[in-house]
Amino acid sequence: MTTRLRATVSAAALVLAVATAAASVPGSARADEGMWTFDAFPAERMRAAHGWAPDQAWLNRVQSSAVRLSSGCSASFVSSQGLVLTNWHCVSDCIAELSSAQANLSQTGFIARAAADEKTCPGVEGEVLTSITDVTEQVRGAIAAVPAAEASRATARIAAEIEAEACKDLDPEKFQCSVVPLFRGGQYKVYTYRQYKDMRLVFAPETAVGFFGGDPDNFNFPRFALDAAFLRAYEDGRPVTPATHLPWRRDAVAEGDIVLVAGNPGSTQRLLTVDQLAFLRDWLLPTRQLVRSELRGRVVQYREIGADQLRETEDLLFGIENSFKAQYGQMRALQDPQFFAIKQREEAALRAAVAANPALQAEIGDPWADVSAAVAAQQELFFQHEFLEARAGSVSQLFGVARQIVRVAEEAAKPAAERLPGYSDAAIERIKGQLMVPRQIFPDQERMGLELWLSKAREYVGVDNPAITRLLGRESPEDLARRLASGTTLADHAVRQALLEGGKAAVDASTDPLIAFVRATDPDARAIALQWSSRVQGPISSASQRLAQARFAVYGSSAYPDATFTLRLSYGTVKGWTFNGNTVPWFTRIGGKYDRATGAFPFAVAPSWAAAAERIDRSVVFNIVSDNDIIGGNSGSPLIDREGRVVGAVFDGNIHSLGGDFAFDGRVNRTVTVTTAAIGEALGSVYGFERLQSELGLTEAR
Repeated sequence: MTTRLRATVSAAALVLAVATAAASVPGSARADEGMWTFDAFPAERMRAAHGWAPDQAWLNRVQSSAVRLSSGCSASFVSSQGLVLTNWHCVSDCIAELSSAQANLSQTGFIARAAADEKTCPGVEGEVLTSITDVTEQVRGAIAAVPAAEASRATARIAAEIEAEACKDLDPEKFQCSVVPLFRGGQYKVYTYRQYKDMRLVFAPETAVGFFGGDPDNFNFPRFALDAAFLRAYEDGRPVTPATHLPWRRDAVAEGDIVLVAGNPGSTQRLLTVDQLAFLRDWLLPTRQLVRSELRGRVVQYREIGADQLRETEDLLFGIENSFKAQYGQMRALQDPQFFAIKQREEAALRAAVAANPALQAEIGDPWADVSAAVAAQQELFFQHEFLEARAGSVSQLFGVARQIVRVAEEAAKPAAERLPGYSDAAIERIKGQLMVPRQIFPDQERMGLELWLSKAREYVGVDNPAITRLLGRESPEDLARRLASGTTLADHAVRQALLEGGKAAVDASTDPLIAFVRATDPDARAIALQWSSRVQGPISSASQRLAQARFAVYGSSAYPDATFTLRLSYGTVKGWTFNGNTVPWFTRIGGKYDRATGAFPFAVAPSWAAAAERIDRSVVFNIVSDNDIIGGNSGSPLIDREGRVVGAVFDGNIHSLGGDFAFDGRVNRTVTVTTAAIGEALGSVYGFERLQSELGLTEAR
């Protein structure tokens, strides 16, 4: 099956198969579907399906080896010296931060030949989950008498109290406690993490290698990308010794082998009501895609100016294109009538089961009607919330800095019970730490982001809206963006530190144009955020808890919670798939990369790989697919065999999986992984990185 044939299959047709996933019992996991929490892994179900399942010792070892990255990715410890395996694209921000006009790591890649060469990735932290504690009854008891409009803020307040209590005897520099809502409020659990705040880059291939195939191959298969990188966790200036790590498997897995993915899927929406899905389909996704398209056009045009502009926007464009393609797939899934009809039938089945149980009906009321009312308010408030609060500033880093400085000063001066959600004492300290992370600031990107945001806010919210009048004053979006981007001094860390240390008095007295702008306009953003909380989030939170109660009553423990960027385990097997009569094999080999090369981006072979063409083993299995259930956030997750060895780094899903936000079809949804066999072969034959090979047990130590 050629690339041309796969690329011309319509996205609408591709997601038709997803629709059939719900043909069996609604609300229960089907086939190998499921992103399971480690404290509720369905071992017996897996054993019944595959004849084997991990025992508790296996689960404990994998849990303590899995790493969550603050870049929004997953990873794993793969040596006793704190070495961490993840994806190239998960460290692309770090690569951009460490690059310069004199040393463009995107073009050259990065190899720390000696330990002293390992470079700190600004702002990148690693976290390992150490415990899970159920606090559902404590949260429910605290909010039981709270009106629905106040439910969201009340939940945030009690969560902050529980987090503080859970972490009170732990070193705040090394541990973090978070209350995680599961089943959309049906359960609440405290996740305690061991933190590693000094993550250093050890190895990353060139962009031409890590992203070989570029956007045309993204979410497609066959793939020939070495989307892998290594970090190392440090503490007190020395590599950490993790409690456990995953042994490295030198050879590739085979078709039919059992494999598991341990990672942090970011967000799924499989438990949303039909009304909520319709809102995504008709309002949120189309709006964001239109704005993202315009942003992409501006960035592409800007890149034509010269080499510096090309380098400065490489990571930005990658993120834009990746998000566009993923959300396009989500849109097409929700716009497909057959798919949406399945979701309607699922909801109807749950409603009927509740109606057949008068006691349950009396206990939960009509949460679907409450969600419908909240969604109506969501539509009313959407454009104001989207452009004044949720997406304010677009890609401008300094606007985000200014808003956080202003809000931290404002919230820190209040009693804890009166603060906005997300501004507990512990959260404020984390925000301050992130604000002081050194990052490259590109003035043209700042101007571009502000200009796009201001122009779209005026377009969508309306020129006569009082908030827009206050936002723009008598300036055009272009003039205001130029003035703010050129006049602010917030790129200077000394300025940020002085404002953070000076608190509200310093922020109120600041003459920085961006701080002054946020001070003047943030009341409108906060006002719409409060309306959103009371009219949308609060009622939906309250109704979602009752919907979860209904699912538990009807389906028992057979369901898994939506993804929440917390550690999950999915199981499956290595296998290809067949669609519309075309069979896609389960693997590619390194030699296929050379066959696929055209000499032009994104199918150009990097010089290092061209030089290694005669010595590299072209028969090594490169990328593979399996039927594990994943979503965004699983990037970098270890693919693990039944012996507990890492066999690859997950880096993508196929195009059928783009509807996986809402449903899973094990017949065609596939996880794409770069194998440890290919990574090891590249480290030796292409990069000659003997130090890393030795650490992974691939060569004899010298």
